Amino acid sequence: MATSCARILLLLVFLSLQYLAEANIRRYKFNVVMKNMTKLCSTKPIVTINGKFPGPTLYAREDDNVIVNLTNNVNYNVTIHWHGVKQLRTGWSDGPAYITQCPVQPGGTFVYNFTLTGQRGTLLWHAHISWLRATVHGAIVILPKRGVPYPFPRPHTERIIVFGEWWNSDVEAVISQSTQSGLPPNISDAHTINGLTGQVPGCKSRGYTLHVETGKKYLLRIINAAVNDELFFKIAGHNLTVVEVDATYIKPFDTETLFLGPGQTTNAILTANHPQGNFLMTISPFMDTVVPVNNVTATAFLRYKDTRTQALKSSKIPPVNATSIALGFSDSLRSLNSPDYPTNVPLKVDHSLFFAIGVGVNPCATCINGTKTIADINNVSFVMPTVAMLQAHYFNKSEGVFTDDFPGKPSTPFNYTGGKPSTPFNYTGGLSNLRTENGTKVYRLEFNATVQVIIQGTSVIAPESHPTHLHGSNFFVIGKGLGNFDPLKDTKKFNLVDPVERNTVSVPTAGWTAIRFIADNPGVWFFHCHLEVHTSWGLKMAFLVEDGNGSNEKLPPPPSDLPIC
Repeated sequence: MATSCARILLLLVFLSLQYLAEANIRRYKFNVVMKNMTKLCSTKPIVTINGKFPGPTLYAREDDNVIVNLTNNVNYNVTIHWHGVKQLRTGWSDGPAYITQCPVQPGGTFVYNFTLTGQRGTLLWHAHISWLRATVHGAIVILPKRGVPYPFPRPHTERIIVFGEWWNSDVEAVISQSTQSGLPPNISDAHTINGLTGQVPGCKSRGYTLHVETGKKYLLRIINAAVNDELFFKIAGHNLTVVEVDATYIKPFDTETLFLGPGQTTNAILTANHPQGNFLMTISPFMDTVVPVNNVTATAFLRYKDTRTQALKSSKIPPVNATSIALGFSDSLRSLNSPDYPTNVPLKVDHSLFFAIGVGVNPCATCINGTKTIADINNVSFVMPTVAMLQAHYFNKSEGVFTDDFPGKPSTPFNYTGGKPSTPFNYTGGLSNLRTENGTKVYRLEFNATVQVIIQGTSVIAPESHPTHLHGSNFFVIGKGLGNFDPLKDTKKFNLVDPVERNTVSVPTAGWTAIRFIADNPGVWFFHCHLEVHTSWGLKMAFLVEDGNGSNEKLPPPPSDLPIC
């Protein structure tokens, strides 16, 4: 009898341990399917995950293991990137096509497997091949560990708000036609809030409605999943308290307007402080230069419980060129830097890099004007390989795939922003030569190296704001400014105490941004503008982080189901 009881007790213990282990695993199935969608009074088939636009939300907790089984049922190659997930030693699951994996081909499958180590907050996932992320995207919600509170008053409930862009045309045809012609692609036809455009000229489209109750607080998890547009967000008659960006807590501050670039996320608390009423919610574009932009405002509604009237209260949207609002929002972001959430900015720098980013023109015999628009970093326009760079690196077969000679600074410094330079430059004609070098180059970093990058916008053709994203790591935004970076004056103004920690940062138009990070994640990590048009033109590169000495400092072997090219 005692033996039987002991066996039963051991079985219960085993099952309990198995349950606890499984409780930390979040499993999802992603089926890539075509789905007919109607927007702007027109219907077209789009690529989706599980037939949804936006796609399904991934829910998990800090340190959970996430397993996503992806099956590709469409005629396009597909990959999924988990934007902002650090992917510590799981670079095989990062997702950018031909960087960390070959794409999942039609009829193929792949299991993405990663752990949300030390992360909590709001992120996003999206396709990372061609322009498929226009419709293949969704939210990632990472809750704190059980029993760990938010570092701000707990809201009554939460809501997810996803911004997007919509083309009436086939998006893949848009970028294909642009590539063939050498001309910029057509801009989108509308913006969306949770997949809905709201009322637009010429079409009575319904909009998203956020239902609230007086006196309650709502945590809004806001995601800019647009392809090419930086966006302002407002709710008429309400301020928002910003508490987090890119899944990192910040010092709370109040604002009436949020500013998000593509790939950025913001958590903000909405206090429902009106007795009743309907209030207009808007997203509108930011563009403070001559580049064309989709200037259609998407609308949604905030509606209080028991509101009887249909009257709608609105507010003035920011001008499209509201630089002061965009910069003011960014300037307000400061890391929490508390005992529980310290800000560990690298104070020693092993690699000090200067990246001049912008657009140029290369000859193209088959293009309409005999030229094509390109984009570059340090005069190198990135050429996508035909096999995965991470695989080539791991198996020591990089020859013919990539080289490790990406320049750490421009070969010929010049007056980058076209105005009066703040320091003397050795300018030898950089602006008169718009051509760039093509190449598949990485910058090599030893494990645990500390890196500083000055990202300098240029005005070679036209200055523009560049939301820039780093895979495999967060970074600290230690400084930014307009014009040319001055190494003598601007370094003295660096914030090394409580700079905001992000994975995507907007480099201001004709300006610069300074970031620092620690290369503590072995692998090949993409660094690129998150405007898809600029990524397509070549404004991208990769960091190759070498293995460390310890067993937990090395890149593990690839999974057995890694797709082949």
